[in-house]
Amino acid sequence: MTKIKGARVLVTGGQRGLGRAFAQEFLDAGAATVYVTARRPAAENDPRLVPLPLEVTDDTSVARLVESVPDLDIVINNAGGVVIGSLLENDITEVAALFDINVLGPLRIAQAFAPTLARNGGGALVNVHSVVSWAAGAGAYGVSKAALWSMTNSLRLDLRQQGTQVVGVHLGYTDTDMVRALDVPKNDPREVARQVVTALSEGKDEVLVDEASAFYKEALSGPVEGLALQG
Repeated sequence: MTKIKGARVLVTGGQRGLGRAFAQEFLDAGAATVYVTARRPAAENDPRLVPLPLEVTDDTSVARLVESVPDLDIVINNAGGVVIGSLLENDITEVAALFDINVLGPLRIAQAFAPTLARNGGGALVNVHSVVSWAAGAGAYGVSKAALWSMTNSLRLDLRQQGTQVVGVHLGYTDTDMVRALDVPKNDPREVARQVVTALSEGKDEVLVDEASAFYKEALSGPVEGLALQG
């Protein structure tokens, strides 16, 4: 269980899309400060929002971020990338770069801020997965999110001793720039963020945002043929 009121929160990729929704939801829930990162951060009007530069694939950039954020209670690993198309046709260099962003990036942040969280009583680490962590059919992006899910489960064990709550978030299509052009039902980013804030407050380890995520989580116990995207 993680206290939100008065918390100091870091949201990677926090100046647009789902990251922006996380930032606003935490402020509405009483967080004192929300650090929002971007490769090229823009100024914020709300003094409680502190924009900071971050490139999650760059160790030096991560180290500078740690120096800029001496105290922290909650880390949201939201920043990510996407590569589309068949795995058989993807350029290996592009796939490797995607894994650097979606898997090694969150690991860099987790390693960098674990000591800070420990000093402040444990706090929480939230990793944003996807329904395609479990459902095949999203190519390299899905494979990277499956790896992130597995990593989150390992980090939960590693961080248990220091009292850090580790939360994995699974969601389907959500109304952000990445899928805005798709004519499909989409989650409201603020509702996603709201569920995460609630999960932190209630001490939960996992958030299944929508029906699709719940469906594929249940399908894990069945035949592998059932773990393919429907429709």
